[in-house]
Amino acid sequence: MAAASSEIGATHASFFGGDHWHTVFACFLGWTLDAFDFFVVVFLVGSLADSFRVSKADIIWTLTVTLATRPAGAFLFGLFADRYGRRATLMANVAFYSVIEVLCGFAPSFAVFIILRGLYGLGMGGEWGIGASLTMETVPRRWRGILSGVLQSGYSIGYLLAAVAARFILPMWGWRAMFWIGALPALLVLYIRVGVPESKAWLQHREPSIAAIFRTVGRHWKSFLYLVLLMTMMMFLSHGTQDLYPDFLKTAHHIQPSRVSDIAVIYNLGAVLGAIFFGYLSERLGRRRSMLWALGLSLVVIPCWAFGSSVGVLTAGAFLMQMGVQGAWGIIPAHLSELSPDSVRGLLPGLAYHLGILIAAPTNTIEYLLRDRVGYGWAMAGFEVVVIVVASLVIALGRENRGKDFMAPAQQAEL
Repeated sequence: MAAASSEIGATHASFFGGDHWHTVFACFLGWTLDAFDFFVVVFLVGSLADSFRVSKADIIWTLTVTLATRPAGAFLFGLFADRYGRRATLMANVAFYSVIEVLCGFAPSFAVFIILRGLYGLGMGGEWGIGASLTMETVPRRWRGILSGVLQSGYSIGYLLAAVAARFILPMWGWRAMFWIGALPALLVLYIRVGVPESKAWLQHREPSIAAIFRTVGRHWKSFLYLVLLMTMMMFLSHGTQDLYPDFLKTAHHIQPSRVSDIAVIYNLGAVLGAIFFGYLSERLGRRRSMLWALGLSLVVIPCWAFGSSVGVLTAGAFLMQMGVQGAWGIIPAHLSELSPDSVRGLLPGLAYHLGILIAAPTNTIEYLLRDRVGYGWAMAGFEVVVIVVASLVIALGRENRGKDFMAPAQQAEL
């Protein structure tokens, strides 16, 4: 068995074939469409509030509901992925969130809509962990870094697609059609069924029961807590630089909304570029060192990002900021997969990811409170300086398993 595993691992590390491309494309598209479905609500706050006759704050609350149910989805779908397989669980996950998204377009009342957004959170919570584990277990080891960046960039591309849909579909067909587009990801299920093979690493390391999965998680509780801490800091970093930035540009720098949209497109392109570039760099310099370089880039451009004296300087600062932020993020799928125990790689990375976002949920509230005390610019800049410094310490004090052979016999070592 050891010799066979070694042979498979060697082939796995040197050849990039059609099955690999199908897997990467399916998982990337799944995360892109999942992000698209989430960000649709961001562009519909006013329309939904008018239609359901509620306040905008009520609609914004549905985003919180979606975030709150994501850890439960990561737990359920991650558990199924480790017990019953990545491929079948990914198909079930995509089908589930596609159906829920379409039903959101038929919601007759706000009460029904908020329940559906909570259910959608279950689907969104499950997709990242399954897609990351399936991709990282399938592609050759030397490709993990750059393809980790490609996979993670789906989040930014989903945001861009939601913006495009809001610009062209919303004016023509109304807000319900924005959700009905959610039927398209269901076609991805057929693609996965035909073109995506099951993970060989999962077949080798699968646990015999759900109880065995829980026992494995229990043995690695210290590793899991570290991953949750890491993801919490990464969520503070991402949401602290993205969520309020459009409002910050309008309020503090008095930039017109149309120009703010243009800037948002530019810094999301920077995010995609950064995720792929630093993902590639992590194969040469290591996961942690590349993440630290990416965070260093974000740190040094904070003056331009927060206090730029012109639209051009602010745009350049935002581009470089997101290149650094999402550059660090682009390494996360590979890094978390390599740090996770073999038999629970579907559960642990996704659950840590979404628990991190749950813990970091007050990010916008904190920045907004700081704004009232020190001003918008210093609130944004000061918060992110602290986050980047602490995140750098968490990364530096951790470890990495770059290039780990997922086909090798399971190891029980702690982080």
